[in-house]
Amino acid sequence: IEPLTSREEEVLLAVAGGLTNAEIANRLHIGLSTVKTHLASLMTKLAARNRVEIAMWAYETGRIPH
Repeated sequence: IEPLTSREEEVLLAVAGGLTNAEIANRLHIGLSTVKTHLASLMTKLAARNRVEIAMWAYETGRIPH
């Protein structure tokens, strides 16, 4: 897969932590549309169809401890 940007990594961890788009935007001090852009990029890079698959990928790759 393509390497993730540092911001995509932050969004990845936030999604895996169960945060909503609004909560991610608030935490990272970015706009809601920017969060959605990062999520779309993550889905493309990870071949994920939804947030659950993004979170699963984070766990499977050791970004989140089991």
